[in-house]
Amino acid sequence: MNLKSIVSEILKNSISDIYGYQPESLEIQNTKKEFEGEYTLVVFPLIRELKKKPEIIGEEIGNHLKLKNLISDFNVVKGFLNMNFKNEFWLTDLIKNAENKDFGYTAENQNSKSIMVEYSSPNTNKPIHLGHIRNNLLGYSMAQIFKAAGHKVQKIQIVNDRGIHICKSMIAWQKFGNGETPESSGIKGDHLVGKYYVEFDKHYREQIKELIAAGQTEDEAKKNAPLFLEAQEMLRKWEDGDKDVRSLWAMMNGWVYAGFEKTYKRLGVDFDHYQYESNTYLLGKDLIQKGLDSGVFFKKDDGSVWIDLTADGLDEKLVLRSDGTSVYMTQDLGTAVERFNTFNIDKLIYVVGNEQDYHFKVLFLILKKLGFEWADSLEHLSYGMVNLPDGKMKSREGTVVDADELMEEMFQTAKEISAELGKLDGYSEDEKNKLYEIIGLGALKYFILKVDPKKGILFNPKESVDFAGNTGPFIQYTYARIQSILEKRRPEEFDIENLELEKIEIEIIRHLYDFEGIILNASESLNPALLANYVYDLVRIFNSFYQNFPILNAQNSQVINKRLYLSKWSSNVIINALRLLGIDSPKKM
Repeated sequence: MNLKSIVSEILKNSISDIYGYQPESLEIQNTKKEFEGEYTLVVFPLIRELKKKPEIIGEEIGNHLKLKNLISDFNVVKGFLNMNFKNEFWLTDLIKNAENKDFGYTAENQNSKSIMVEYSSPNTNKPIHLGHIRNNLLGYSMAQIFKAAGHKVQKIQIVNDRGIHICKSMIAWQKFGNGETPESSGIKGDHLVGKYYVEFDKHYREQIKELIAAGQTEDEAKKNAPLFLEAQEMLRKWEDGDKDVRSLWAMMNGWVYAGFEKTYKRLGVDFDHYQYESNTYLLGKDLIQKGLDSGVFFKKDDGSVWIDLTADGLDEKLVLRSDGTSVYMTQDLGTAVERFNTFNIDKLIYVVGNEQDYHFKVLFLILKKLGFEWADSLEHLSYGMVNLPDGKMKSREGTVVDADELMEEMFQTAKEISAELGKLDGYSEDEKNKLYEIIGLGALKYFILKVDPKKGILFNPKESVDFAGNTGPFIQYTYARIQSILEKRRPEEFDIENLELEKIEIEIIRHLYDFEGIILNASESLNPALLANYVYDLVRIFNSFYQNFPILNAQNSQVINKRLYLSKWSSNVIINALRLLGIDSPKKM
């Protein structure tokens, strides 16, 4: 239970004792810094029932609390009762909380839900890039947060392994690859296939120029370029089950999957289930007939099937082409239904960039109109794009910053900055390399996750690896600092009676108690940034405490042990918060 809930119960009981009336809920706030106190009761909502001025109600409640020895002092400012709680209130559970490695986490209970999180979902024609990194980090972190909030979680990705874009890489490899493989070239499989996607585009552009020079319009040239026609024909053969095409497709996709797994492992993300578009692309057609029968969809003269959403503020949306082939909406409808039927889930979260906002509005609305009650439990975690200081990335032109290169750059950046600061002097090379990896990837993850998902990010690797400020390494360093303190002396039980607390110690305790609420808020709002900025605030406050108040050299053993337990509790919350962001915490830095 968080402290605000405890304060609320104390106040409800006092109000009941004084007035014979117990409110269902109370508004409790952290006291503003310009006033004395730790927690504030907003009195105004009580006026109607108690029929007294707010100042009088505040004075009466404050006096009752003080008389009962529940608070040390209080003050009333207009309709706000600011309360100072006794030291025992803050220290009662200090040892128990410090020893609880899962402090702040909620155990599964009758309110727990089974939540599926879909993230990553790459195409098999190119490596995972910087944009995918934000997707993966958000998806993995939300899965961790849901677990910490007491829910059952299933992580899934649907791999886009078919379509014209996949055939482009295949055609280019056939024409220009000379049998090159990941083994013969030493190139990671997803990078090799991505190389031929870029190669296709290069030759395709040249053919377009030649056709335009021969008198065709640009649109005509794009449609008539030989390479494009060959890719279209390959897709047709794939859909017809052509043995040779399917064999080539399986081989090249195999290269990509092996490459993806290495990237995921280094990034520290994983999945419980995989789905492949080659298996799901025909799903949803039965739903179209169901929607036609019920009047949700309508058929146009050319035989195509649509839904009219203009009354809902949207527009008409195609759900089946005139030739009977699916569009993405058809597949997504079918996949959603299959997941709820197969995986026994209560909620489904799609982690997809904000360029697909409209698509998901339409998808959720169609499912609701088709009568699926669970449509209200679908959510889209929409996020902004990640750009670099020199602009946007383009896959076709080979100007993408891929995930593997970025992770290696983060490793090297951590190495350079650590060397400049002398942070790892005295460590072996093996120890250093492990720490560069933890620091570099921690910096990357924190830099991305501390930003509200709805906002875009301008990513600067050097800025993210900083041992001061709102960064991953700063938080990791504080955790390591606390471990160094605790290695020198382990805390022992102490008597809390008559033990004074500094204001900053109360601030730390109050902040620690907020951890559970932050996890729940992050899970409900689909926003790991709440957690990232919470742990930064905790670390900032703790460092101020560390710099101004001795821990191991405090005036007596009672104070030393109090501060050691406070440090231990803080370190547990720091490591748990970072874990929920997918970030490792080294014990030494």
